[in-house]
Amino acid sequence: MTTVAFIGIGNMGGPMAANLVRRGFDVVGVDVDEARGEAWATAHGARSATSLADVVAGCDAVVTMLPTGVEVRAVLTDVDVIAAAPHGLLAIDMSSADPVGTRELGGELGAHGIDLVDAPVSGGVPRAIEGTLAIMTGGSPEAVEKARPVLAAMGDRLFDVGGLGNGHAMKCLNNFVAGSAFVALCEAVRVGEEFGLDPDVMIDVMNVSTARCFNTDLVMKQHVISGQFASGFALGLLAKDVGIADGLARAMGRQTPVADLVTSLLAEARDELGPTVDHTRAYEVWSARTRD
Repeated sequence: MTTVAFIGIGNMGGPMAANLVRRGFDVVGVDVDEARGEAWATAHGARSATSLADVVAGCDAVVTMLPTGVEVRAVLTDVDVIAAAPHGLLAIDMSSADPVGTRELGGELGAHGIDLVDAPVSGGVPRAIEGTLAIMTGGSPEAVEKARPVLAAMGDRLFDVGGLGNGHAMKCLNNFVAGSAFVALCEAVRVGEEFGLDPDVMIDVMNVSTARCFNTDLVMKQHVISGQFASGFALGLLAKDVGIADGLARAMGRQTPVADLVTSLLAEARDELGPTVDHTRAYEVWSARTRD
């Protein structure tokens, strides 16, 4: 693995691709925003391109970091990309996507000699910059092993969670738990504040008590109570991930009332504020409603 095409130079993809460059890979950055791709390439001494087919033809691996599995499918099954892809090309999807759709996509790509690994990440923008992401890999043992050097340049905790699609299943379920904790924490802080508790002190107590979690450690004080609302994770993406978990539960024939409720609450906040705002701004929507 020497030449890697990285498709999706956004808040997460940009620093992830930069870490590949720092680890000695020849990286070609591709983004729907051509100017953004070129700016990234200039900043990191890499290359940028707009023709996916030309990029794929000369690459050992293609990494996708895109908003949803819909975009991933559109890119990887593009007729010109399929025609240009060398036999044995490794596709690594690091986006958050529907696990069932990932398995279907893997079968389609496999028919054209392309191996697919799903390798979604956790840790947010700070860990993307540091190269310390947690990465959940799904795929055949051979394909996962082949992808390992590429993934190790972006994360320091690689978890092999099973067959193709299992990485995406693990990611959406992780974000369901994290999203549910965020909803609960927002409610608790608002109720406590109205009763007379200091929100800062509430978080201090929780961080040495049984309620401690990612949201108490790194979200509530830093982005909600402070009014910064700059965690780097969009509300639309959190709503999407929790919705994927809810859909996976339905596909498994499971009743998940908590997932149903959290999906609904996040979707309502997204519809009111827009999908691109920081997810922590959902607190403002829920806080206003508690006063009605």
